[in-house]
Amino acid sequence: MAAVKVRNVEKYFGATHVIRGVDIDIEDGQFTVLVGPSGCGKSTLLRMIAGLEEISEGEISIGARIVNQVPPKERDIAMVFQNYALYPHMTVFDNMAFSLKLARAPRAELEERVNKAAQILGLGQLLERYPRQLSGGQRQRVAMGRAIVRDPQVFLFDEPLSNLDAKLRVQMRSEIKELHQRLRTTSIYVTHDQIEAMTLADRIVVMHDGVVEQTGAPLDLYDHPANVFVAGFIGSPAMNFLPGVLRRQAAGDEIEFPDGTRLPRPDQALGEEGQEVIYGVRPEHLVLCEPGRGLPCSVVVVEPTGADTQILAQFGSVELTAVFRERHDLAPSSRVDLLPEAGRAHLFDAASGRVLRAA
Repeated sequence: MAAVKVRNVEKYFGATHVIRGVDIDIEDGQFTVLVGPSGCGKSTLLRMIAGLEEISEGEISIGARIVNQVPPKERDIAMVFQNYALYPHMTVFDNMAFSLKLARAPRAELEERVNKAAQILGLGQLLERYPRQLSGGQRQRVAMGRAIVRDPQVFLFDEPLSNLDAKLRVQMRSEIKELHQRLRTTSIYVTHDQIEAMTLADRIVVMHDGVVEQTGAPLDLYDHPANVFVAGFIGSPAMNFLPGVLRRQAAGDEIEFPDGTRLPRPDQALGEEGQEVIYGVRPEHLVLCEPGRGLPCSVVVVEPTGADTQILAQFGSVELTAVFRERHDLAPSSRVDLLPEAGRAHLFDAASGRVLRAA
């Protein structure tokens, strides 16, 4: 196992600047997830760590060694790809053993390591099958088994679950997390699915347009987003954003919305009189209240899921999403007042998108 350090890394494809001065520290044994929308540079960064893309500027180190000029096969990493990358003419056993055969490992060691990985992943009964005889989840396990037998310093996962159906993705997430808890190998995982990021990661790196927007533990990012982008990306359903103006009052600062409705300034938020702001509140932090206390809304859509009820409501020109654990008898076009839970709202500067919060 080894720590991974990314120092001021840049990447250009011709004149296109895709990675912009990225700095990341990944501790030994940590499971770090790179998350962001398509095109944000996360897969390119992973491929640079793997040695599959050249680094335009900066340094990447694995353990104590700077690997900028080190070939992929000498970096002591193992990569699990989105499309599994299994050899169709080889059995499961031969696919998992391939790297050990190339390294001329003794037959006894080869069989021991493959059988151990197969036992960990529940593949013991499938070793003589071919990839075409396996389900998608089984193929993904074989791809992970091929990585495990190498006993690398670092595992790299490039959106490994994106080809699986929703139910199987949930199952495989649990299996990957359990695998990491057992092996404790440094792991770097790329996904655009923030639910995967939240459930798998020890640490999340949120990327956007080739820049790291924020790094932290999953719940830190959820509770304390650094800016509007992170606040809107982390959490499902996404955070609601309402434009407003900060009003300083002797009795307590307020946020004034375009229709004249006012709410107390969120706890710990900063700002100046007349400053244009964005008031952020998560759907699960909105509650129904008496008329005149909250945000007057018109219900647009009601979506009961059994465990909770989600509604889409119109507040002025803004659509709000609210999620209630309780069951409410609401209908489209009905009027409701929604009040953010005290202390759970966020305030952002409208111009920069940065959070307005006391240090």
